[in-house]
Amino acid sequence: MKKHIPNTLTCCNLISGCIATFYAFSGDYRLALLFIIIGAVFDFFDGMVARLLHVSSPIGKELDSLADDITFGFAPSAMIFNWLCQSIMPSAPLATLLPFGAFVMAAFSALRLAKFNLDERQSLGFIGLPTPANALFWGALIAGSHEWLQTIDYAPYVILLLSFLSSYLLVSEIPMFALKFKQWGWKGNEIKYIFLLSCLPLLIIFRVSGIAIIILWYVLLSVVNSRCCK
Repeated sequence: MKKHIPNTLTCCNLISGCIATFYAFSGDYRLALLFIIIGAVFDFFDGMVARLLHVSSPIGKELDSLADDITFGFAPSAMIFNWLCQSIMPSAPLATLLPFGAFVMAAFSALRLAKFNLDERQSLGFIGLPTPANALFWGALIAGSHEWLQTIDYAPYVILLLSFLSSYLLVSEIPMFALKFKQWGWKGNEIKYIFLLSCLPLLIIFRVSGIAIIILWYVLLSVVNSRCCK
């Protein structure tokens, strides 16, 4: 019985991603973000439970990647797609085609997950932007700022270009730190504590959009940290 618990949690992640996608296409971006976050919670616990129960399996690994691509790849891409459909002027060049560029990110998310499964360097940190972080950035940006973004004429093109940039970051060779602690002291964990201490003020000040700012801050700190460690 216990061998089915991690896969059940993974399926809950996948279902959360499907629900998030539904709300994304419906234009209810806050609920879409909520179910992406719920999916991230299930994603966190499925791996932890599998390790605690010693029931990790190849099928669980494959199922986890499939669920992650739905929740952290397709769902945020659907949010961008729907927002672009609503925001690009019908008279703009290629207006009917440009929104479909959002799904490039879903493809790169799948590629990122496939690389992660085969890359043995990512036990203590990440190489490239993790898909949950990317999904939280886009979910929070669209949910928290979609009305403000619609007041900017060129915003759809910036959003599309940013989605291509984040697609690159997903498969890049940029080292990014993980919030894993071997010991709780300050020394050796400076970058992690700086990041964690800055999260709460950003959430208080910027609310939902603060999640997107936190992810940007995470990427910036990771780049600085990787440069300093060379």
